[in-house]
Amino acid sequence: MAADSHQKRHLSTVLSYIPIGGICMAHLSTHKDGLLKRVRRIAGQVQAIERSLESDADCEKVLHLVAATRGAMNGLLDEIVEAHAREHVAHPDLTANQRKKGVDALIGAIRRYSK
Repeated sequence: MAADSHQKRHLSTVLSYIPIGGICMAHLSTHKDGLLKRVRRIAGQVQAIERSLESDADCEKVLHLVAATRGAMNGLLDEIVEAHAREHVAHPDLTANQRKKGVDALIGAIRRYSK
C-alpha cells in the first residue's frame, strides 16, 4: 500500500510540471491511454533518480537518469502541444477568435515550460 502512495505522490509531482494551464483537454481523451503510459514511465524515471540519490550513486548515473527523464518530459510536451495545435489552432471549423485563443494558450504554455 505504501508503494501505491509513493507512486501517486510521484505521479502528481510529474503532472504538476505539465504546463497545460487552462487548456481544454477533451481532445486528449482519445490519446489518454498513451499519455498516461508516458506519465507513468516518467514517474518511474523520477523514482529511479530518487533511489539513485538515496543510494549515493555515481553522479554520471544520476545525470544520465535526469537527462532521460527530461527527454521523456519533452516527448510528453511535444505530444500535448501537437494535439493542442491541431485541435485549437489548425482545426478547420475554428473561428479566427478561437484560433487566436488557441495560439495564446499555446504560447503561454510554452513560455511557462521554457522557464
